[in-house]
Amino acid sequence: MEQEEERRQRFEREALPHLNALFGTALRLTRNRSDAEDLLQETYLRAFRFFDRYQPGTHCKAWLYRILINAGMNFLGKKSRQPGGVQFEDVEAVLPGPEATPVQAPTRGDIALLADLLDDEVQAALAAVPETFRIVVILALVEEFSYKEIAGMLDIPIGTVMSRLYRGRRLLQESLRETARERGLLRD
Repeated sequence: MEQEEERRQRFEREALPHLNALFGTALRLTRNRSDAEDLLQETYLRAFRFFDRYQPGTHCKAWLYRILINAGMNFLGKKSRQPGGVQFEDVEAVLPGPEATPVQAPTRGDIALLADLLDDEVQAALAAVPETFRIVVILALVEEFSYKEIAGMLDIPIGTVMSRLYRGRRLLQESLRETARERGLLRD
């Protein structure tokens, strides 16, 4: 039993520090907090179950991301075969509350909210990128993994990683360019 306790402690020491980073990626993949939590839970369950296959001294974060990506592919495949639902948060954000106030001059908080909205635009543009490219973009640009690490996680050649990253960046750029034009931030 002592061996099992040592394994648990080693797992907590090596795998749990990456929880927040993995959650952020799960959220970007699923685009839904509840689904991201489910995916993260599935990832950590698999990681703990197969922790004896992890080789100490190697890059634990990359190992966990590989599990996350594989679990995410399965999760997203199942999710795409299910009928859609309505998210309460989405409806709540569109409908005004009973305490709706008249429009006033922008405050510092409003400016911070605008920055959040721009971030939402980036998130929406990223969500619109096809999954094959989006995963590579997230791993490279957000999580800052090397091409070699991404290739290992996704079990694809480095050239494919580079190609998918290039195409994903282009799609993201095109989407954000249109948003910038619509908001008057970019002229033709």
